[in-house]
Amino acid sequence: MVLSFNVRDMRSVFWKPAAGFKGFLENWKSDLLSGFLVSLIALPLSLGIAGASNFPPVMGVITSIVGGLFVSFFTNSELTIKGPAAGLIVVAAGAVDELGRGDAVAGWHLALGAIVIAGIFQMVIGALKWPQFADFFPWSAIHGMLAAIGIIIMSKQIHLAVGIAPNELRGKGPLELIGMVPHSIMNMEYHIAIIGLVGLMIMFGWQYLSFSIFKKMPPALVVLIVSVGLGQFFHLFEPAFRDFKPLINPGEFSLSYNAGFSGITGKLSLVFIKYVALFVVFGSLESLLTVKAVDLLDPYKRTSDLSRDVVAVGAGNMMSGILGGLPMVSEVVRSTANVDNGAKTRWANLFHSLFLLAFVAALAPVIRMVPVAALATMLIFVGFRLASPSEFRNMYHIGKDQLIIFLITIIATLSTNILVGILVGSLTKLFIELCQGVKLSHIFSSDIQVYSEGEVFCLNILQAAIFTNYLTLKKKLERIPQGKSIRLDFSEAPYVDHTVMQNITRFKSHYEQAGGKMELIGFENYQVLSDHPLASRRNQCLTVIG
Repeated sequence: MVLSFNVRDMRSVFWKPAAGFKGFLENWKSDLLSGFLVSLIALPLSLGIAGASNFPPVMGVITSIVGGLFVSFFTNSELTIKGPAAGLIVVAAGAVDELGRGDAVAGWHLALGAIVIAGIFQMVIGALKWPQFADFFPWSAIHGMLAAIGIIIMSKQIHLAVGIAPNELRGKGPLELIGMVPHSIMNMEYHIAIIGLVGLMIMFGWQYLSFSIFKKMPPALVVLIVSVGLGQFFHLFEPAFRDFKPLINPGEFSLSYNAGFSGITGKLSLVFIKYVALFVVFGSLESLLTVKAVDLLDPYKRTSDLSRDVVAVGAGNMMSGILGGLPMVSEVVRSTANVDNGAKTRWANLFHSLFLLAFVAALAPVIRMVPVAALATMLIFVGFRLASPSEFRNMYHIGKDQLIIFLITIIATLSTNILVGILVGSLTKLFIELCQGVKLSHIFSSDIQVYSEGEVFCLNILQAAIFTNYLTLKKKLERIPQGKSIRLDFSEAPYVDHTVMQNITRFKSHYEQAGGKMELIGFENYQVLSDHPLASRRNQCLTVIG
């Protein structure tokens, strides 16, 4: 019995699923099941994300199909699911509106051109091994940007969930849309509002059901089924309510779209360049953060090649843009579900796209009966998760300084755009750190002493460790071979910020998963700015002003 237990235990620690076609033969049953379950989540969300992005809804499904059938063969991120993401709704919708200047079709075509070019840039960035620069952005500003995106998503979808015509919302900014909420509720179309209310009850209440058989069903799929039934009951397929059609127009897939290249031939204006940059920066950033998070969840402790993954996503975006689809990323909700469902290799991503392809072919008439309000409720739920009260509480627990950065990033993003928001958040963090006594000379430079003591690699941090100079420390850490012992000494550093603590903790987790050891020392004399283990901290034994 003892021998049997040890063998199983050793296998669970050292065994890893095979890669490539051998992995397909070895694990196709578990990957097939997970792919099917993930496709049930992906279908309604892909429709909703595309519609909210001012793209034909079916193009969201096309994007997910490309993410599985095409990207799976290029990435080595085994458990991530590629497809459209709620985090890019604001960018995609903005591209269609600004580039089209009132012409939705022209805006869509130009947005496709921006997606194709962004995909090319992503491939170049990955080939040059630049994804490491994702660690440059402060975590509090990133979370603030995501929370702002959640608020922006909700600010529009609330109106659609109660039956307000989309043309009444066109051209309005998020702050204007938030101010319109009371008016929209007072003037709602009650048939559509009932569908919206039922959808919200399902999305928010599903997790509290006590019947396990129901809990296994994705709530978004339940909303889809229930809303189609309610739509037929209320005769929403009859003449339009308030001069708009309450059921979605999914669009049709045709190679005649080929709009990615027609968009490239358009005038390369500053607006076009801006959206290429936004697709590259925020698409790559969201994808990289997801890959890192999923690697930590991987029960087999595999580490993805981030540069290779960005190349794969870039290639997928080129293909998606050519076919009329949205920008894709490694999507966190579907990827987490993939892990939870027991997937073992990237073939689960391919299976999920095959099921989506079958759904589109078989259920096209049903998709045409989906009320707009149903998709709106799904996106309200997604937006709420991005900007949930727990995010605000978490920032407060990390430290009041991080909460300030978080809130300022949200306000700046809502008032202007994502690019300005993340820039203002980063500058706010830098200003706070200068107020904490960090020297100007430490902002972009990092003095690190590297030496060895026997088998231990030692790194002494001699200057303030903050988000703007973290990449120097990261490069030195990455040069150390896997499976060794590392001692990171902060005793002579005057200040360490939250972003560095977050990144070092993640690096430590990955390094130890790969069989190495890492020790963080020298914090005995630090004043921690909150009780959170990753809070910013200041060395009380050193004078940093000067």
